[in-house]
Amino acid sequence: MTHKLRLLALSFIVALASAAGAAAQAQSASQYASTGPGLPGGASSLTETYKDWRVSCSLRDTTKRCVLSQVQSRQNGQRVLAIELNAPSGDTISGTLVLPFGLVLDSGVVFQIDEKPTMQPVRFRTCLPAGCLVNFSFDAPTLTALRTGTAMKVKTVADGGADTPFSISLQGFANALGRVTALAR
Repeated sequence: MTHKLRLLALSFIVALASAAGAAAQAQSASQYASTGPGLPGGASSLTETYKDWRVSCSLRDTTKRCVLSQVQSRQNGQRVLAIELNAPSGDTISGTLVLPFGLVLDSGVVFQIDEKPTMQPVRFRTCLPAGCLVNFSFDAPTLTALRTGTAMKVKTVADGGADTPFSISLQGFANALGRVTALAR
């Protein structure tokens, strides 16, 4: 093979490798891209895990619902708490927290991200057989703190008057939030 022919073949191989690399980067970047009206691969539902958070989406008829959640259980399988957040709407996010029975309902719950100041108390909505529900909504600054934080503390009071704190890990939260935002589009 002549020197010019080798150079031409080498530049062709380099061009192919560059195109393959660009395609791989585009595929990686599209991980968070909008999936349009459906779910990836034409699926009717999907569940993905991002460290301590789970992203779930389902498609029924033309309605898509995507949430991120975390469930904490004891070793015996008894659920301690569950939190579910809807896909963000603008700069806010809303969700529901499920806590066990035996808490003073009038005290509500107080959220705190890491060592930042505590938020205003949020009232319990009701108690069902699954536990006691707290509906909440977080604004843009709180959402930013959640993305960069390590733990969200939930302060409650037990029926006997003792403080009963819970801690929700924020490991994987930012990635799960990015994914649920993209899937919900």
